[in-house]
Amino acid sequence: MTLTLIAAAAENNALGKDNRMIWHLPDDFKRFKQLTSGHHIIMGRKTFESLPGMLPNRTHVIITRQKGFEAEGCIVVNSLEQAIEACRGDEEAFVIGGGEIYKQAIEKADKIELTRVYGASPEADAFFPEIDPAKWKLEEEIFHPKDEKHAYDMAFMTYIRK
Repeated sequence: MTLTLIAAAAENNALGKDNRMIWHLPDDFKRFKQLTSGHHIIMGRKTFESLPGMLPNRTHVIITRQKGFEAEGCIVVNSLEQAIEACRGDEEAFVIGGGEIYKQAIEKADKIELTRVYGASPEADAFFPEIDPAKWKLEEEIFHPKDEKHAYDMAFMTYIRK
């Protein structure tokens, strides 16, 4: 199984503030949906609670330390290791946040699908971990200029573990 981190982060690695995303980038959402549909998505409880609801055509795996936490239709576990185990049988599982879960998962991940958001210097309280060039190779980069639907330039970047 391939374990992939998927995120949109500013140049300073900012992800979000107060459990909310900082920007609205429709083409990033489309890419996220295209890549994760039909797969398991691993997230922390707060990330799950920030979603508008269940994301269709995906198996939700929620990591929480909260005793007795339940979410209908979801797999609830207490550690990243349990989350990964719950995804066995899926050829690719995606870690979708938040910052603490990314920090734990980057050491176990095989791939990173990162949308780098340029020109944004948002105030944030959640950050994506640094991508160490000694461990990761940039395999693909597709630039997406800002336009009427996107307030920022961005690039879709695919990293593979060396």
